[in-house]
Amino acid sequence: MGALILAALLFVGGSIGMVGLLVDDVLRPGAPRWIYAAPMAMCLAASVPLAVRRRATPWKTFGLVLLGDLIYLAVALSIDDPVRYATPLMLLFPSFVAAWFLGPWELGINMAVTTAVCLLALWPSYDSAVVLGIQVGVSAGTLNGGALGVYVLRGRVQRLLVATRTQSHLDPLTGLFNRRYLVEQAPRLWRQARRDGTRVAAMMLDLDHFKNLNDAYGHAAGDAVLRAVAAALGATVRPADVLARTGGEELVMLGVVSGREEASRLAERLRTAVAGSRTAEGHTVTASIGIALTRPTDGEEPPDALWRLIDRADAAMYEAKQQGRNRVATLWGPRARATSPEQSATLPCPPASDVA
Repeated sequence: MGALILAALLFVGGSIGMVGLLVDDVLRPGAPRWIYAAPMAMCLAASVPLAVRRRATPWKTFGLVLLGDLIYLAVALSIDDPVRYATPLMLLFPSFVAAWFLGPWELGINMAVTTAVCLLALWPSYDSAVVLGIQVGVSAGTLNGGALGVYVLRGRVQRLLVATRTQSHLDPLTGLFNRRYLVEQAPRLWRQARRDGTRVAAMMLDLDHFKNLNDAYGHAAGDAVLRAVAAALGATVRPADVLARTGGEELVMLGVVSGREEASRLAERLRTAVAGSRTAEGHTVTASIGIALTRPTDGEEPPDALWRLIDRADAAMYEAKQQGRNRVATLWGPRARATSPEQSATLPCPPASDVA
């Protein structure tokens, strides 16, 4: 949409400028008409690819900013009394566009061009070099100072947006990701699994007897336990995995695995990390973990498939609770299978060729 609006502005501006060639007394006598007509024709020409491709790259934006400088210079050199009818304030638009959309070196180039254009445009209007220098300094200084202010404001706005976006993805207590980020990452994981021919694994972790801990030691102790668990899990998961807090003491780990054996090993590492976490007051906790796998297929919606997968992992987690807690349960087929910490080192995993 932005490119289309810019294309429309270029077309309208170029068309209005071309009309000026047909109206008497617009150009001063003796002014070469091509100096005025050339940038107007460039406006019309530049509007076409923008309207067709509907995309303005940084290089195109830089070129359009310089074209705006050129248009002002052509107008100032083609009319009588440019100080009155073509003031350097016409350069505000390209200066601010450069400050908001371009990088620092492109902005620096445009600031130098702005100063040069002001000098060339005002030169014929002043006989005194001192007065000319003052006018150019005031005009170019105002334009470039305003552009620098916009550039600084842009940087602050961008940092604020990044911070806001980051905070919107994080759980404030643990620093882990939240449900929103988990959903946003689903398409990436589904694409990766389809591309590599692998599977997406969801692991539901629920801390054992967490309510009893809160009742016995207070919510501050429970919060400390959650932070300790989050730190331990954060150091255990792989960089590409997504670890999110989805409820009070419920956590979800989402990642891509080659098959059941890798998923089981990863879940056991998570269980061990939770069991090994400890707060400064010495409080510890264990976790029951449920695993479910899926092989993404073309045409399915990743967010919907994500919650179906998490529901299966949640069912497996409840099986781990029923089998004694502090263990991993897998949901490969219609029924979940729980593995205790002692069994996990000795029981073989089901073959990866089975249906997930």
